[in-house]
Amino acid sequence: MASTLPLTLLGGALRWRRAGERWSVANTRQLQAPETLRVTSPSFGPGDTIPLAHAGDGVGANTSPALEVTGLPAATAQLLLVVEDIDVPLPRPLIHTIALLDTALAILGEGKLDARTPGVRFVPAAFGRSGYQGPRALPGHGAHRYGFHVYALDRAIPRDAALTDFVGLLPWVDGQILARGVLVGTQRR
Repeated sequence: MASTLPLTLLGGALRWRRAGERWSVANTRQLQAPETLRVTSPSFGPGDTIPLAHAGDGVGANTSPALEVTGLPAATAQLLLVVEDIDVPLPRPLIHTIALLDTALAILGEGKLDARTPGVRFVPAAFGRSGYQGPRALPGHGAHRYGFHVYALDRAIPRDAALTDFVGLLPWVDGQILARGVLVGTQRR
């Protein structure tokens, strides 16, 4: 408890500061499409608490939740998954994970959002980190909403495309999104 006390005090002091939905990936111009995908998980439902098993290092096991995406258009060539915290006390939401997935991974088992899983390719997210980075809400800051955003792309991004971050990914997906969907869970520390 003593080791998290300074963070809890900081979280309490910043409890009214939230990035908010305005700058969410859901509102990024290049990612606009009909919201016809259904994203579900056996681990948590819409608005439910994300289990600690899926929380980030230092909080939980940092094991990715199982996800299932239904309603994919027939022309879907690849999926894009972006996990973000829209309640972080920063000017913009924090992107935890960016992954490109083969369409066969529309049903992704628990712990399978991993570079060793065939068909998974990560793009560096916040702080240049690649891989699944689970929720790590600031202690004392209140509930944070984490969106697991999925986008159906009409063409696969080439494996040799130099993707350095979210902004660098946007030109590759601009005009290529067929459909989208999101599952939002929460975490509080």
